[in-house]
Amino acid sequence: MALHVGLVGLPNVGKSTLFNALTKASIPAENYPFCTIDPHVAVTEVPDERLKKMAAIFASKKIIPATVQFVDIAGLVKGAASGEGLGNKFLSNVMETDLILHVVRCFEDKDITHVANHVDPLSDFETIVTELCLKDMESLEKRLKKIDMLMKKAKSSGNAQEVKTLTAEQELLHTLQPLLDSTDAQHVMTTVASALENDVTTIPLLTAKKFLVVANVGEDEFAEDGYTDNTHYQALINHFGADRVIVASARIEAELAQMSEEEAAELKQDLGITQTGLDNIIRTAYQHLGLITFFTCGPKEAHAWSITKGTKAPAAAGTIHSDLERGFICSETYHCSDLFEAGSEAALKQSGKIRTEGKEYIMQDGDTVHVRFNV
Repeated sequence: MALHVGLVGLPNVGKSTLFNALTKASIPAENYPFCTIDPHVAVTEVPDERLKKMAAIFASKKIIPATVQFVDIAGLVKGAASGEGLGNKFLSNVMETDLILHVVRCFEDKDITHVANHVDPLSDFETIVTELCLKDMESLEKRLKKIDMLMKKAKSSGNAQEVKTLTAEQELLHTLQPLLDSTDAQHVMTTVASALENDVTTIPLLTAKKFLVVANVGEDEFAEDGYTDNTHYQALINHFGADRVIVASARIEAELAQMSEEEAAELKQDLGITQTGLDNIIRTAYQHLGLITFFTCGPKEAHAWSITKGTKAPAAAGTIHSDLERGFICSETYHCSDLFEAGSEAALKQSGKIRTEGKEYIMQDGDTVHVRFNV
């Protein structure tokens, strides 16, 4: 399961620079709006030291990490919902993401223009969400008109179940309409998502997307945690809470991405950086999407797999291959931390910490499995 994360924001907030750093890609990041015309997509590895340790124990010839798919989406401007700038393209690309990363500018630099001519990350966030709301309201109105047509047909044909289903959806959409009129952007993004957490099926909405906020601070502020004194960063923390805001310096990330591991480690030490922006983004994205990682390991390869928290063993096996889920019998399971302590699978077996789990077993983060199946 690869995460599909979209980087969004106003022009010139550092989206493309951050994208370049996260993916080690090379796309234009010039000082003018709409530099990124089409969405750029790249896949990057999920950093996980556990996988490296397991590969060393098994002497695996190949390491296959879990991945995240990042999409750098063209900069949005006010009026996007009505087609301004690259609005329609922007909004359709946002719909395809699992998680939105709102990149907002928290650094002052007179040499880099801002579309509003002043730095205000909360206002930038409001601008983007307002456009999402306007597009969702348009979608709701179209859907309600269609429901009216379908309701008439269902009633005339005597389809009581269809009438019941359409009535439930209609009531839900009427509940959502006033929520989209809220002037508090964060309130919109959280309440719409909450309202859709029921058994009623309806159209997908942009404002229901999970989201995080990336505070792009200056190079000098990121070093030694200097960003804690940044007033723009503080405003974001006060508004969204620390669990939803990720701090990063796109410029530092871009520098690190171009260095060797040794050079990057030296620079991080010099700057007092313990975790890169990428590490923080991946960890927080996993948390908000409810994802965990399990492993399959052997001499040929050490492989990390991403699944949703609460996934049962057969479905987890299905992420490896559909035949494993279809013919699932059981899995020999242990936690990677037990392997690290024992030093080898043989020693782990002797300690009795390898378990046989059946079809009802709920996978845990860090589980390592050998699937037994019969097709």
